[in-house]
Amino acid sequence: MQRVTLMTNIKIAPSILAADHARLNEEIKAVLDAGADYIHVDVMDGLFVPNHSLSVQAVRDIRDAFPAAFLDVHLMIVEPMKEVEAYARAGASHITVHLEADTPENIARALGIVRGRGVRTGLSIKPATPASALEGWLEDLDMVLVMTVEPGFGAQKFMADQMDKVTAVRRMLDGANPDCDVEVDGGIKPDTAPIALAAGANVLVAGSAVYGSGDYAAVMRELRGEAR
Repeated sequence: MQRVTLMTNIKIAPSILAADHARLNEEIKAVLDAGADYIHVDVMDGLFVPNHSLSVQAVRDIRDAFPAAFLDVHLMIVEPMKEVEAYARAGASHITVHLEADTPENIARALGIVRGRGVRTGLSIKPATPASALEGWLEDLDMVLVMTVEPGFGAQKFMADQMDKVTAVRRMLDGANPDCDVEVDGGIKPDTAPIALAAGANVLVAGSAVYGSGDYAAVMRELRGEAR
C-alpha cells in the first residue's frame, strides 16, 4: 500500500477575509509579526461565489505596504484567464485558480500566464469535485488547494469528509510532483488542524481562528502542532 507523505514544512496562511478591513495593514502586520508564513487573500467576484471581496487594487496596496510578504492569492472568480495577469503584476506571490471556474483549455491558459510571470501556481477544487479531477494537472503545479468548506463565505464548519480527498491528492502528488504543497481552506482551528495535517496537508488557511483569537502567535503555534 502506498503511504502518504506527512509534510513537515507546515505553513500558516491567515486569511484576511476575517481581518478588520478598517485597519487592514495593522492586521496584516500583526499576523506577520506573530509568525504567519503567508497572507491568504481571497478574491471573490459575486459570480463564481455569491459574495464579493478584495480586488487587484487591494493586492497592489498590500504589496506596496508589505514588499517582503508572501501573498497567497485565491481567485474565486469565473474565467480567471482574463484576470490572472493583472494579479501577477499587482504583486501576488502565488495565484490559485479554481478548476471549476472555466473550461480545461482556459484553465490551462490561466496557469500558463501565471507561470510566465514567474509566479507560483495553484489549482483549487470545491468539496463536490473529486480528487480524480486533478489527474493530468499535477505535474506543473506548486500547490493544490482542497476546500474544506464551500467557497465564498468565512467562518463555516470544517468538512471532515474532505480528508479522504486530501489524502488522495497527497498520494497522487507523491507520484507526480512530490514538492507540490497541499493547502486546505475552511474551518481550520486548533482542533481541526491536526486532522488536516495527518491527512497530508501542509499549508493551513485560517481566518477566524487567527483573527478571532486574543494571541495570534499562540494560535498559530497551536495550528502547527507546537503547543497543543
